[in-house]
Amino acid sequence: MIVYNTLTRRKEELRTVHPGEVRMYSCGPTVYSRAHMGNMRAYIFMDTLRRVVLFDGYKLLGVMNITDVGHLTSDADEGEDKMQKAAEKTGKSPWEIAEHFTKLFFRDTDKLNIGRPEIVAKATDHIGDMLEFVEALVEKGYGYETSDGIYFDISKFPSYGKLSGNTRLSDNIAGARVDVNDEKRNPADFALWKKAPKEHIMQWDSPWGRSYPGWHIECSAMSRKYLGDTFDIHTGGVDHIPIHHENEIAQSEALLGHPAVNYWMHVEFMQVDGRKMSKSLGNTYTLDQLEEMGYSPMDFRYFCLNTHYRKKLNFTFAGMDAAKTAYSRLLALLAACKNSDAETDPKIISDFDKAFSDAVNDDLNIPLGLGELWTLLKNPPSRAIYDAAMRADKVLGLSLDKCADKKEDDVPPEVREIAETRFAAKKAKNWAESDALREKLASLGWAVLDSKDGYTLKKNK
Repeated sequence: MIVYNTLTRRKEELRTVHPGEVRMYSCGPTVYSRAHMGNMRAYIFMDTLRRVVLFDGYKLLGVMNITDVGHLTSDADEGEDKMQKAAEKTGKSPWEIAEHFTKLFFRDTDKLNIGRPEIVAKATDHIGDMLEFVEALVEKGYGYETSDGIYFDISKFPSYGKLSGNTRLSDNIAGARVDVNDEKRNPADFALWKKAPKEHIMQWDSPWGRSYPGWHIECSAMSRKYLGDTFDIHTGGVDHIPIHHENEIAQSEALLGHPAVNYWMHVEFMQVDGRKMSKSLGNTYTLDQLEEMGYSPMDFRYFCLNTHYRKKLNFTFAGMDAAKTAYSRLLALLAACKNSDAETDPKIISDFDKAFSDAVNDDLNIPLGLGELWTLLKNPPSRAIYDAAMRADKVLGLSLDKCADKKEDDVPPEVREIAETRFAAKKAKNWAESDALREKLASLGWAVLDSKDGYTLKKNK
């Protein structure tokens, strides 16, 4: 298996710490509001990586955090705690807010076939682990106290910035959007622990009084607790590279004296019509909203899988329409295969299995893997093709076994075969054959509706 390592900026062969087992940590949601589709792309990426690992026969120990305290409104340790701010806005307690949005998050991930990691760790369940981590850093001389908290001294960690490539401290000013904390030794020093004002709802006892953890410390403490001092893969979004993951590396390596993570993998942003997706721009969509518009969760998953995880994904409704059409056609083709008594040359099947495996093991090239599946489906329908698709779906997670439930007017296999032949003729610009086959379909009582990316069949009333 080959993966792209953000830390080394190249593809590398995955070599695990424990033979035959992958240990992986994934940055999870901050549960102060509803997750949108840009967030869900990151978890589809996480899930796809998990599926390829299992597809390759590894054992898997995955951990994902639930941030229910400590994530400030600025990712650079400034402003209010997001959970505290949500509590003030809604009149609910932070624990009520966290429970509500955690349930909604997992409801959405279940609909999207995103498997849950083996361990889901809530920050508030691990305050003691985080506090122990911070105390050790202070003892080693990496942490120092100010009037508002305990900060990590990045000048004591010479390789700070190696993940992002930004090693100039002046370019790493934490909180560039707000006033710089004059008590910091360096502008880019980040909070390990925050002293809580009296009105702050979420606070715990510590050597520095009533307080609460910084955001970054939770991932270092919980990954170490469950995965050990060195583990294989850490995933997250590209937005985590310059601050959150940079800080994780600094505090973990400062404590341990060696790298904690061997491979860092990051998924790119989702944009909307070429613009940044953000709540302030009003261009975010939830899974519920997409379903109200007539798109299924699998339509969205298919849409995401069509673009490599390291490329920006531009969300458009035209793109969603194309994904919906393609996914519907994929199910219909597989339904024909499932019910076919025909045979397929075993070499065609074995060639597909190898090509698909090679694609997904080359840094999760899922778009290429999907392309291989579409190429396989150009062959006459057979049960062997259906079985091969089911093996591929262990990685794709598209619920392709539901093809038998896809009614689409219960298209007979012979009608589907004529439609596929016509579609191939149309792509080859063989207009005479295409028109003749359209008329043949009409004589059998079927209308064919073309779109940019495929076609649909409708039974004439």
